[in-house]
Amino acid sequence: MAYVPGEHSPASDPVDTHCPYCSLQCGMALRPVAPDGGPVGVEVVERTAFPVNRGALCGKGRTAPAVLSSRVRLTEPLVRRPDSGRLEPATWEEALDRIAEGLAATGRAYGRDAVGVFGGGGLTNEKAYALGKFARVVLGTSQIDYNGRFCMSSAAAAHQRAFGLDRGLPFPLADVARTGCVVLVGSNLAETMPPALRHLTELKEAGGRLIVVDPRRTRTAEQADLHLAPRPGTDLALALGLLHLVVAEGRVDEEFVERRTSGWPEARAAAMAHWPELVERITGVPVPELRKAVTMFCGAENSMVLTARGPEQQSKGTDTVGAWINLCLATGRAGRPLSGYGCLTGQGNGQGGREHGQKADQLPGYRKLDDSAARAHVAAVWGVEPDALPGPGRSAYELLDALGRDVRALLLMGSNPLVSAPRAAHVESRLRSLDFLAVADVVLSETAALADVVLPVAQWAEETGTMTNLEGRVVLRRAALTPPPGVRTDLQVLGGLAARLGWEKGFPADAEEVFEELRRASAGGPADYSGITYRRIAEEDGVFWPCPERTERTEGAGAEGTEADGSEGAGRADSVAAESADPKGPERAQCAERADGAERADPDGAKGTGSGGAGRAGGPHPGTPRLFLDRFATDDGRARFAPVGHRPAAEEPDAEYPVLLTTGRVLAQYQSGAQTRRVAELNEAAPGPYVQLHPRLAERLGAVEGAPIAVVSRRGRAVAPARISRDIRPDTVFMPFHWAGPGRANTVTNPALDPVSRMPEFKVCAVRLELSEG
Repeated sequence: MAYVPGEHSPASDPVDTHCPYCSLQCGMALRPVAPDGGPVGVEVVERTAFPVNRGALCGKGRTAPAVLSSRVRLTEPLVRRPDSGRLEPATWEEALDRIAEGLAATGRAYGRDAVGVFGGGGLTNEKAYALGKFARVVLGTSQIDYNGRFCMSSAAAAHQRAFGLDRGLPFPLADVARTGCVVLVGSNLAETMPPALRHLTELKEAGGRLIVVDPRRTRTAEQADLHLAPRPGTDLALALGLLHLVVAEGRVDEEFVERRTSGWPEARAAAMAHWPELVERITGVPVPELRKAVTMFCGAENSMVLTARGPEQQSKGTDTVGAWINLCLATGRAGRPLSGYGCLTGQGNGQGGREHGQKADQLPGYRKLDDSAARAHVAAVWGVEPDALPGPGRSAYELLDALGRDVRALLLMGSNPLVSAPRAAHVESRLRSLDFLAVADVVLSETAALADVVLPVAQWAEETGTMTNLEGRVVLRRAALTPPPGVRTDLQVLGGLAARLGWEKGFPADAEEVFEELRRASAGGPADYSGITYRRIAEEDGVFWPCPERTERTEGAGAEGTEADGSEGAGRADSVAAESADPKGPERAQCAERADGAERADPDGAKGTGSGGAGRAGGPHPGTPRLFLDRFATDDGRARFAPVGHRPAAEEPDAEYPVLLTTGRVLAQYQSGAQTRRVAELNEAAPGPYVQLHPRLAERLGAVEGAPIAVVSRRGRAVAPARISRDIRPDTVFMPFHWAGPGRANTVTNPALDPVSRMPEFKVCAVRLELSEG
């Protein structure tokens, strides 16, 4: 689909780039078109060589250029005028001056932590890095987090706890088609990332088995060999019940557990307290289906567990993911090719966004903000004293909840929390209570409409930058268009604000220059990008982290540290380069796969060594498509079991609120809908919210198809048309969360937080249903 031509000019030749939406970061190209002899625009064309999607695109990707139209986007700064109270056009100088003064005045009056920054999981690595640096160096505030906290923070926490390292998938997505059995937990892949469905289709065509865990019979569940439909909020009990059966049936891989893990006795005892009949009572999944799932999972030579938001967006999400990891570890399905646990990251840069400083407790390279060595390294790159860096701040919901009280001014980039945050009516009231709100976005979102200053920023097709997809593959988005007059990039915005606040240098507008600094800041950290360059990304169609830069000292060590079979031990070679920057470098780096010829020959295009003999000692680091093949990234190299037990959701049904609500996405919309709701084709396919409910529940309520139903919780009320279907449990209703207004699903969701990840419990809360007049 071509964008509606405006005044900005495209490049003359097709430009390889990536989709602006989900974490697949599907490859595409933008080609100039001149419809009917009119002004030149661009259209999306396939890039069949990119291994993640191999040319396939969903409707959102195909229609992405539509949002480039000046009819739906912001094209000039807006400032709220005191006399009218309305947002009105302003010059860039006035808008930036207003923001700088608003942030500075708040800091002077109330202290630096009275100024907050809220980022987005769609920002490029360069923007996420610069935003974190801006918050901590220029503003001196600890109050920064981002909407990616709502994405996969529970999986990230469980990854760290079990493996010592967090990367969504520890293997290329193409490996999914080559394993023997996949357990897909809480993911409707067919609608949330359709191009990935082909990997599951190929799995089944090759004789593999698919188990889908979801309280609804979704399009993805329809593809499954076995569909388990647990009661929302009971995924933890389900995983523990499966592990119980693994033990009872003698399916534990004792040799793997002994050699490569720790903590098994405690985890085993916890699982044995969840016998099958108890798990059936908790989850509603019959015991025969539990046994069948274990037989399928353990009967395959290789197996994987992939989770998404279903089990993660719970107040016990970290423990729930930990229980699924336990299942992989106990059966030896981890730390070897074509097996393991992985998380299907949601947002376009949900992975990279949390690696380089947007998250409340992290510094670039996935370093911890409270680690003195990490602070010293990053401070040296930034040219400040380590003690000048603030400590960890509030998590995303806690930051939003503090607005107008402890946090009096907010700079927000690339997020729409008025729609996407839990308990959204409360969040809206907190946003309205701010002394000052500035928003940088491509469209006038519902959140931007509340701002004192709104800045129009460039879109995905108008600027260059890197993204890190769900595999840990760093890819390069390339500019195909010049932003229209009146629009600037986020990097230009941060540079302009920094200059006004006393930092003339350190915030360049050139993305590659920012990435070069990011490389230095990440060097030696868990997410080491120091060996990745724009040139390498372009030549190799992406580079997997960790990818440390090899020095002469590294090259010599690599030549000496070869395996008996002649292949290089990547952990031995790369740990030397990391030692000076990170005291845990040797342990971290040894999780890397060996760069042997077998990996180079992979048919999926995810080369284990990069290009041109990169895996040989003395060449650049090959990148790491597959993690943990030799050891895990923990201090002792062993994966850690989590001794977890089931506990109820934070809010269980009762007499007043007897039904469970779960939420999710639909095929034609994305996240808060700020962009996709501006595309006519997508709106035609998914025009608004709805309430999916079972016929038995509809009969008790007296509801009919299409009639408005009110979903009421302790936090508020959402109204949407009924969609009656047998594809959902009778005790559960479902609402998609892409819309504002009366049908805003997040008005009713529960902000109860996971104690480790601080993830809100989007996926389960107690509600009652009422017939409504609209």
